Order: sequence, then structure tokens, then C-alpha cells
Amino acid sequence: MIKEAKISSVVSLFPLPQYVVVLEDLEKTRLVPIWIGVHEGTAIALEMQKERFPRPLTHDLLVNIIRAMGGQVEKVVISDLKDNSFYAILFIRQGDRVFEMDARPSDSLAIAVRVHCPIFIDEKVLQKCPPLSSGPISSEDIEKFKKDLKNMTPEEFFKGLEEAPPNEEPNPESYEDDETSEDDEDK
Repeated sequence: MIKEAKISSVVSLFPLPQYVVVLEDLEKTRLVPIWIGVHEGTAIALEMQKERFPRPLTHDLLVNIIRAMGGQVEKVVISDLKDNSFYAILFIRQGDRVFEMDARPSDSLAIAVRVHCPIFIDEKVLQKCPPLSSGPISSEDIEKFKKDLKNMTPEEFFKGLEEAPPNEEPNPESYEDDETSEDDEDK
């Protein structure tokens, strides 16, 4: 089962050449921090700020290629968390065919913000991320979490996470049935 999410924030870990992109499920129960490189973090942050450049950046080029080939990015799914690494699947529709592309979450999110497609997180990934509060996440919870991230390494975060149940591999086919239309969902 997958749940829709949004990018809550992009946190620079300056002076380290890293960012943390924080995803929040729309039910406001979990925050998912994904440590990414400076280039991908910058690409996401600049697009979210609606910065425009005279020449296409790498993720803009990828979007242009997908569109030129008659494709459309339908959604991004953060599909797994194994060995301290997040995994993502990029769903690209071309006519009546859907291609499921294994991708890094950082690149997938940089593309998602450009095409404004939905972002989903597999339930098993959400279950591995500890809840921040007993109820819905507040803006204060998010600010405290962002502050804590600046003093936390990925290893420290992952150290407390439980392992996924054995032999559970992401099943992209199951992601087709879990999606609800915008008309069915309160946003």
C-alpha cells in the first residue's frame, strides 16, 4: 500500500555538501528524511523557488527528453529502504504503456517537482520512520525535526530504524491499485 506525500522542506546541511529532503505523508503522521547530494538538493530547491535558467539543467533535460518521446511522468514512489538507502520508482506513461524505472529518490523528486506529479511513499517505508508526535504533525514538530537534522548524520537516523520484514520486496504492480484519484481524496 502506498500513501501520497509532499515535499515538506529541503534542508541544507552546510558546510557539508549535502541536503536532506523531508517528505511528509498527507495524513501528517510521518516525516521521511532522505539525505541527498548537493546537486540534487539544489535542483529541487531551485525548482520549488521557481528559479529559471536560460539553459536546461540536468533534470530539466530529462523531463524534456521524456516529453519529446511522447512520455509523461505519472508518479514517483519511494518504494523501499534497505541498508540505509532509499529506493524509488519513476512511473512514465507513453501512450497506453507504463514504464517503471528504478531511480534514486533524489533524481525522482527533482523530476517530480518539475512536472508536478504525485509523490507516494510505500507504507513499509513509513513504518520504519518513527512518528514525531502522537497526533498530526504540527509546524512546530517540523521545525524541531529540521533543526535536529542539521546535527544528525544519516547513520544516527538509520541506527534506530527497525528492519523490514524478511523477503518483502517492493511490488510496483501493487502501486497501481493503491492510488486514488484527486476527486476521491481530500487534500
